[in-house]
Amino acid sequence: MALDVQIVIDCHGPRALGAFWITALDYIEEPPPTPFASWDEAMDAWGIPVDGDRDPAYAIVDPEGRRPRVFFQKVPEGKTVKNRVHLDIRYSESRGIPMDDRAARLAAAREHAATLVAAGGTVLYEIDDEREGAWVVVADPEGNEFCVA
Repeated sequence: MALDVQIVIDCHGPRALGAFWITALDYIEEPPPTPFASWDEAMDAWGIPVDGDRDPAYAIVDPEGRRPRVFFQKVPEGKTVKNRVHLDIRYSESRGIPMDDRAARLAAAREHAATLVAAGGTVLYEIDDEREGAWVVVADPEGNEFCVA
């Protein structure tokens, strides 16, 4: 039996953080339910006032439907410690760069990390190790760490 997996990220601003992760993962906003053309139209129909909380949650999906849905849910508390679980974005593999070409992999990781910095992320540090490989550690706009390899 195959199980579906969803990744859930606690945050303060679901839509804003979701927009960052759309860039990071090459995802799209999850479409609103039928028959609505937009999420705002759906919230209007559900009676959620424009000045109410229209940002309690947000979801993004793989446009090809192969990778897990990512769900962002608003929580009151902030992030206080290092993540115990993190995502690895295997950018260089998606570009066909061989595992043994560490310099090219790090260059590709830096390229994607630069895109993520432009989207609001922060490069924390890089790893370039003969045994371990090469990657860039990045934090999203709310401080969640992840790796770009």
